[in-house]
Amino acid sequence: MSNDTTKTNTPPREGSLDAPTRHPIPWQTEEFYNEEAFDKEFLRVAEVCNSCRRCFNLCDSFPILFDRVDESENFSVDDLTKQDIKDTVDGCTLCDMCFLTKCPYVPPHEFNIDFPHLMLRYRAIEHKKGKTSFADSQLVKTDRNGTLARPVAGIVNWATNKKNKRVRTIINTLGDIHPEAELPKFNSHTLKARAKKPREINREAPAFGMRKIALYATCFANYNKPAIGEAALNVLAQNGIEPKFVYPACCGMPELEQGNLDQVAANARKVSRELRPLIAEGYTIMSLVPSCSLMLKFEWPLILPNDEDVKALSAATMDFDQLLVDISKNEGLAKGLKPVKGGVTLHLSCHSRAQNIGQKSAELLKLIPNTDVSIIERCSGHGGTWGIKKEHHETALKIGKPVAREALKVHNAFVASTCPLASDHILEGMEKQQKGSAPAHAWHPIEILAMAYGFEPQTD
Repeated sequence: MSNDTTKTNTPPREGSLDAPTRHPIPWQTEEFYNEEAFDKEFLRVAEVCNSCRRCFNLCDSFPILFDRVDESENFSVDDLTKQDIKDTVDGCTLCDMCFLTKCPYVPPHEFNIDFPHLMLRYRAIEHKKGKTSFADSQLVKTDRNGTLARPVAGIVNWATNKKNKRVRTIINTLGDIHPEAELPKFNSHTLKARAKKPREINREAPAFGMRKIALYATCFANYNKPAIGEAALNVLAQNGIEPKFVYPACCGMPELEQGNLDQVAANARKVSRELRPLIAEGYTIMSLVPSCSLMLKFEWPLILPNDEDVKALSAATMDFDQLLVDISKNEGLAKGLKPVKGGVTLHLSCHSRAQNIGQKSAELLKLIPNTDVSIIERCSGHGGTWGIKKEHHETALKIGKPVAREALKVHNAFVASTCPLASDHILEGMEKQQKGSAPAHAWHPIEILAMAYGFEPQTD
């Protein structure tokens, strides 16, 4: 950090009115993994955060950090121990909300605070030292796990069901998973297989012949909830668009959470290289899960800033709701939307908000006539694999409690989130507060739109 203001003769400002910007992650340098350099940078950032405390209510990292400072002998960040630093890092879910919504000291401010990427640096150091547990390293291998689980999905889902106390206890012990955490279910019929089914393209739709779209399935939609992808394919067909199905590999978000930047970079190179020819033909890449959209748009270019394929993919990627709202504003959506009875509670996930595209899912669902849509724009607390761990699950529910409380208050028939993991977590939170109160199923906004077009909802 430089405090030299002589070049501009401008005094330092308390905050910044400039749009936040992010610097490339120097993960391929030795300095990035230097523990002494990291500790020095952590204390510098902690000093700024401790003097501000604007972010105290976002996640568990900041209360941990501030409490440890307050409990120290000299009330100083200099008293922080290695364990204090680790605990602060462990509380971070990489949601990016502190960077994007709270911190007044993000770049281009001279303090140059990027708290999430500092937490990522710690995890990358730990990963390089071999500190990632075997269970955690296996949990994030989504493509391998999905491929292996597909032929025996029924057995896997039976074994991982939290009601199956005997088998699940073994899984909890081996994977350090909380016994009450809901685990994603696998599906024997992947989205890749379902996408091969021909769909009637609405040639009367305003967007017919106007768009080239490639649907990036994401690992979750492909292996766990293909109904999300089927709904997207049906909505696109209704709007005169026959998309190409693409899924070269996972976006690597689970690996990012563990600091495995080598693997994230490998996935980025593979996916961007395979999608580059489609982009050259004028295709827009549509992503179904906001965490994956965020990786393709923003994280990959910071990890591989000089990769032309990654740059091209970043520019060509749109979140599902962002793209459909764009179609509605330009060509117009197809006619035939009917009211969704009972209303919809729509949660806007952190990684939707982190894309800085506005409340696109809210805009989209409000196009459905005579349908009540209640918006919740607050962290659900699930945090990917973070939220299912023994150490963090109760904290995740605590963070998401206001979301669950608001969902109970409006009590709509449908609860949906732009993040499919978050929606399941919200239902769990609702049940915790009021048993029997949660709907039987959580939804994705694209599924709600498909229902409004008359497509039968799927729960498998």
